[in-house]
Amino acid sequence: MPSDHSPFVRKLYPPIEPWAAWHMQTGDGHEIYVEQSGARDGIPVIFVHGGPGGGTGPAQRRFFDPKKYHIIIFDQRGCGRSRPFASLDNNTTWHLVADMEAIRTRLGLEKWILFGGSWGSTLSLIYAETHPERVSALVLRGIFMSRQEELDWFYKHGTGKIFPELWHDFKSYIPADEQDDLIQAYHQRLTGEDEAIGLEAAQKWSVWETSCVTLVPDLAGQSRAKEAAFALPFARIETHYFVNKCFLETDTFILDNTSRIQHIPTWIVHGRYDAICPASNAADLAEALPDAVLKIVPVAGHSAFETPLIDELVKIMDDIELEDIV
Repeated sequence: MPSDHSPFVRKLYPPIEPWAAWHMQTGDGHEIYVEQSGARDGIPVIFVHGGPGGGTGPAQRRFFDPKKYHIIIFDQRGCGRSRPFASLDNNTTWHLVADMEAIRTRLGLEKWILFGGSWGSTLSLIYAETHPERVSALVLRGIFMSRQEELDWFYKHGTGKIFPELWHDFKSYIPADEQDDLIQAYHQRLTGEDEAIGLEAAQKWSVWETSCVTLVPDLAGQSRAKEAAFALPFARIETHYFVNKCFLETDTFILDNTSRIQHIPTWIVHGRYDAICPASNAADLAEALPDAVLKIVPVAGHSAFETPLIDELVKIMDDIELEDIV
């Protein structure tokens, strides 16, 4: 363990560089960025990023002890360093599940830990329910299960009551006669032929979410949310998924299939004051997975990079032993 780690507050591990990185051809028009770092013979863990469309960066490697873990990071279709940029073609939840399984197979891993937050928790759960025999453990943060009530919370009647001035700016961008379905209204502008309108809509969409993601305002993150390289894939892919109900057969698909993952050791971490995904989401998942460890972090919002959430997530990963996982 790094010497700067306190026994009371865990910090991110120091920056490391990948020892392998490449683009995986999917065969249907996409090239998925994949990288490996940490211990070549360590416990395999894959970081599953949020959004959909959020992408990854060097900081995501730092949740894991590089002497203990074989760290795998990938950018989902259309975002981050994957190609083509902001593409919606052949881009569904089930394509992403297949990509993850293709990565595991290519790396020759029998099983791996899934470490995912927000949409990353969604995708991790769906992958685990599809391939339960390939998952050694689940470490999930900021639970989102793609239910209509969760989308309504953030895009209709929940978060806007906590951030009324930001909500007004996000909502008023759309004409009044379209405001009953903001996801659809933004999606139309993001996928239309007018690139200027598309970029403007992407910036509005991304700034709204980024402004609500932390308990203490993250001004640097809000500024980054306006950059086209982040805003366009994030907003285009997210609305694409949300107008299609994340391509799931039923509204409660994840909860309906938790019987398939009851045997998988699971940790559920959620900020008490998460304004994007309310803590009741985590409670609902924990009720469906009674053997899971549920930790509501008292002074935290949604972002994995808030100090109390870093502390809890790094502690979980530090304390996992081989005998603890399937």
